[in-house]
Amino acid sequence: MRNLDVTLIRAFITVAETGGMTSARNVLHLTQAAISQQIKRLEELFGTELFTREKRGLHLTDAGERLFGHAKRMLTLNDEIWAEMTGKVFSGQVRLGVPYDLVGTYLPPVLRSFSRAHPQVEITLVCRSSPILKEALGAGAVDIAIVEEGECGPGCERLATDALVWVGARGGEAHLKRPLPVASSETCAFRPVTFEALRQAGIPFRVVTEGGDLDSSSATVQTDLAVVASLASTVQDGTTLLGAASGLPALGDFSINLYLPASGGSELARILADGLRQSFRSRLRLAA
Repeated sequence: MRNLDVTLIRAFITVAETGGMTSARNVLHLTQAAISQQIKRLEELFGTELFTREKRGLHLTDAGERLFGHAKRMLTLNDEIWAEMTGKVFSGQVRLGVPYDLVGTYLPPVLRSFSRAHPQVEITLVCRSSPILKEALGAGAVDIAIVEEGECGPGCERLATDALVWVGARGGEAHLKRPLPVASSETCAFRPVTFEALRQAGIPFRVVTEGGDLDSSSATVQTDLAVVASLASTVQDGTTLLGAASGLPALGDFSINLYLPASGGSELARILADGLRQSFRSRLRLAA
């Protein structure tokens, strides 16, 4: 009877989800050499290569793909048993600040998992624009914040990088109008970038919506009253990405960043942060 080493399985899953030894090192808090050795031991155990090295990082071989699903379930069960037998029972409240457009895209899996693991903890979602959420974190109004920014500055942890794109109604003509009708709130993190890009391109524009409500912005876009700047991963049904043929300027990439308080945050906040990291890694891997 042969037994699998969970430590090797954890290294394999982390490398597969992060796409490389360097990224996995930051998650596992091990040296790159130690992780490489763990992967080598697992490959020797199975007698096959699990990864191929390409320009964009490490990718699973056919054998690695076959192992991944089983290994993921094994690791999840291991962690559930460990938490059940040794973990302490948490109670209280954790306040998560998140922009409106990211709520339905990334959060459902991690919130369900967190609620099952800690049923006595109340999660409060604070939905605001990114600049306001950073202020709320500094003021102690939220315990953890996810924000959209042009770059990852001091104190932040980048969860993902996504393209900022123009979005309009499917089959619509709002992007042809001049001045260009744009849906944008005063505190939107995308507003300075989009307005500057339009000025540089010499495209006159006018703001159609000033409120911070996502529903009102979506309504104006879906009814072809305006276009809006959005992350590519959050484009909604009934709308379409407006590419170069639309005549609108490119907007570049934006970062989705995680912030904890300078003190490191409460234990509950750190646990939730781990769940968010895993959710983003899993989604990015599925999208690759």
